[in-house]
Amino acid sequence: MNSVIARGVEIGTGRPKICVSITGRNRAEILHQINQISNMPFDMVEWRVDFFEELTDYIAVKEMVLDIDRLLINKPIIFTFRSSMEGGQKWIPAEQYSDLIHTAVGTGAVDIVDIELFMGDKFVENLISAVHRLGVKVLVSNHDFDKTPSRDKIFDRLKNMVYIGADIAKIAVMPKNKSDVLELLSATLEAEEKIDIPVVTMSMGKWGMISRISGEFFGSAITFGAGSSASAPGQIPSADLNKVLNILHTNLEVN
Repeated sequence: MNSVIARGVEIGTGRPKICVSITGRNRAEILHQINQISNMPFDMVEWRVDFFEELTDYIAVKEMVLDIDRLLINKPIIFTFRSSMEGGQKWIPAEQYSDLIHTAVGTGAVDIVDIELFMGDKFVENLISAVHRLGVKVLVSNHDFDKTPSRDKIFDRLKNMVYIGADIAKIAVMPKNKSDVLELLSATLEAEEKIDIPVVTMSMGKWGMISRISGEFFGSAITFGAGSSASAPGQIPSADLNKVLNILHTNLEVN
């Protein structure tokens, strides 16, 4: 597997990297959340700009990215606008989506941008190319808050992410039962064996909690932990997540 390195953090090898999300609605809330997570264990941070009330003000977005970078200087930053169709806070037109990403990448402070798979292949391919020209990595994502697709469909979506140029492929699904979690984990294992970029997978909610700690077994490179608050159902507080991941990693190395 070709790992991705951002600010010295290698994604795709060893213990899954813990990412916490910043979800404040305004600058004051974001700074408060950063202060709250400053002493928590995590490897990288995601700014969920879809929560930001000023997301149409690109100057405010740029300034906020730079503030996050200044306060979390050693932590890789993922810039994410999660659309309402995939569990996010808002919907925006494709042109505005593209402008937001270009604004963030143009600051030089963002390490990875999240681009949703189902924005359309051509649109996503063009946007990935533009981001890559500026030396920033791309995480292509898909989220299904209603169900868990079959193992084959999950794997096919991950393969399509590779095909259109992703550096990291991510899929999150909602299980209805324990068998759905096994579908997700089985697809993850297949991806680890057949896909040459880091894969990030998770099964959400209480049934899927096991998927957030088992990445080193099945091949998921990043796990999202709750910082000051959870950004998705089933997230484990980052301190608890860190303890469990360390125990599993240590014992895997010993054995």
